[in-house]
Amino acid sequence: MDIVKAVQYYTNRIITDTSSMKVLLLDRETTPIISLVSTQTHLLSKEVYLVDRIENRQRDAMRHLKCVCFVRPTDASLQALRDELRSPKYGDYYVYFSNMLKKSMVEMLAENDENEVVREVQEFFADFYAVTPCLFHMGLEPSTHPLFAEGHSWNPGALGRTVQGLSAVLLALKRRPNIRYERNSAMAQRLGRELDYLMDHESSLFGSTTGNLTQLVILDRKNDPVTPLLTHWTYHAMLHELIGITNGRIDLSHVPDIRPESKEVMLAQDQDSFFKQSQFLNFGDLGVSVKEFVDSYQSQSQSHHKIESISDMKRFVEAYPEFRKLSGNVSKHVTLIGELSRLVSQRHLLAVSELEQSLACNEQHGTDLRALRALIANPKIQPENKVRCVVLYALRYEQTQGNAVNELKQLLSSNGVDADMVSIIDVMLRYGGARERQSDIFQNENIFSRGKNIFKGLQGTENVYTQHTPALAIMLEDLVRGRQGLHWQERLPNLDPNARPPMLGNENGMFNQDIVVFVVGGVTMEEEMAVAKLNAKFVTQNVRVVLGGTSIHNSRTFMSELSTTFFP
Repeated sequence: MDIVKAVQYYTNRIITDTSSMKVLLLDRETTPIISLVSTQTHLLSKEVYLVDRIENRQRDAMRHLKCVCFVRPTDASLQALRDELRSPKYGDYYVYFSNMLKKSMVEMLAENDENEVVREVQEFFADFYAVTPCLFHMGLEPSTHPLFAEGHSWNPGALGRTVQGLSAVLLALKRRPNIRYERNSAMAQRLGRELDYLMDHESSLFGSTTGNLTQLVILDRKNDPVTPLLTHWTYHAMLHELIGITNGRIDLSHVPDIRPESKEVMLAQDQDSFFKQSQFLNFGDLGVSVKEFVDSYQSQSQSHHKIESISDMKRFVEAYPEFRKLSGNVSKHVTLIGELSRLVSQRHLLAVSELEQSLACNEQHGTDLRALRALIANPKIQPENKVRCVVLYALRYEQTQGNAVNELKQLLSSNGVDADMVSIIDVMLRYGGARERQSDIFQNENIFSRGKNIFKGLQGTENVYTQHTPALAIMLEDLVRGRQGLHWQERLPNLDPNARPPMLGNENGMFNQDIVVFVVGGVTMEEEMAVAKLNAKFVTQNVRVVLGGTSIHNSRTFMSELSTTFFP
């Protein structure tokens, strides 16, 4: 179950099924879907002469070229395709849609193909954003696809897009899963029911569940609001948290003294061996890794300078494209890691993160409160980092008698924090407070879990900045090891009440199993790392997990999405 390879398969079919020179037309959403898994160089090698947007009406007519269109079946893209066919700029058109077509859409295309230029219409199910082999998302940005209508309910547009995207994931992976959902989440249950209805309605595409070992587990972000609020210290997570990654692209135009060619860089595992090897390294190990990378580049660079014969020249010319690519990757990662180091120092993130981890993992109210007061009073700490720490305090000590949430909100205001930012504290409690969660993520809701938490603290930790383990990682470990019990069966019921609870394995061994985990409300890079490590740990048992969400959050986007929603 490799999400990237699934989309690459469709991409290669799109550009190779049509021979000779061609133009590739994409829409606003399929452009990043393709760019995440392919490169301009690869497209050129498959005779793609030009890549453009179908909405662009200023393209030159080139009737001698064939045109391949890959678009989503949306009203906007269908209108652009209709306009294109009425006045075709190319000789033949091969049209591919990223999801299921309605009969009326096919009829509309036929009616507008007056010049009879359409040679083929197909459905290729690449209707999601494949970030890494085990991570995908639906691209639901608050500005374009608000997730919530009011409170814990779906915005209809977001629900429709998520059902379409998740069905495409399952079709791309050729799976029809048993569906489980978090019992306390109306949004997770609604998504499961809509998807189940679609699979029944399109049974010819999805097949049956007979003998099926695939599970789709639908979770709700509200049951773990802590993970997106923390500063994570692995390479991929830090880049997203501190700089921001949008569909594999990182904007560095704001970085002081940045070179023009480095103002935007791209991250992709299959194009960048250093990133593939280092994306889950913590910040300390990352410095060692990049130094070794630079040393390797320097040694290769020196060897290329020694050109003393014809054979040396031939070897250099053959290796030059790879050498140039290596040079670009070295420059990119040195720039990125340098910028991360600057931001960590500038924002005093080591001090912030130490308090975050204490609030997330340890029950020590007096100590935490004193540290939090000092942090809020420190003018060097950014306002958003102060608010994040108060939100973590409010979530952990919400039910503690004598908690100081109101005092801390006043302290934030008196230290110049904007009122809108302070208001997110109450929003977060209404969204993911103890009343809404069904899991004891802080292990402090009864005497038994408090005792477990105390012993956890006594055991110590390898790194004070990486104590926290996402709730999703703990859940998956229990499920894969067969430690389901009544607790997990109650928390994650099967959508079909008559279905037997699935058995993944037992303590003595595990069966072959594919699991798709989808988080309503967004996933994090830290959870991606947990899934990648789980896959590596159980690779010999053929346990395969992929993780997806409505979006990929960092702390800023998570709080921003919630701040625009009213939770009663």
